Amino acid sequence: MTIDVKAQQNGVTQLAIQGEMTIYTALEQKEALSAHLKSSQELQIDLSGVSEIDSAGLQLLLFIKRETSAQQMKLSLVQHSQAVVEVLELLNLSKHFGDPIVLTANRKKS
Repeated sequence: MTIDVKAQQNGVTQLAIQGEMTIYTALEQKEALSAHLKSSQELQIDLSGVSEIDSAGLQLLLFIKRETSAQQMKLSLVQHSQAVVEVLELLNLSKHFGDPIVLTANRKKS
């Protein structure tokens, strides 16, 4: 699991999460993501590298959404991986985050 800073300019921080968002990585990811809540006006999180997400990973996304809203920051989740799309669709949470989910032509059918 890694969280890379892709860019940081004009108050916008672009991050990319690679690997699992699970109970085993949630605390470390929460600490890494929380550090960017104070240094930005807008947070963009690229989820294309998320290979697995469980309820702890989803709780982390919900936490980040709540914290950015409380601080009047803009949050954008972009490039959702198939694992993330499946969880958001299963729980009907796509609208809660408010970001468009782009499905690629090579998406596996269940």
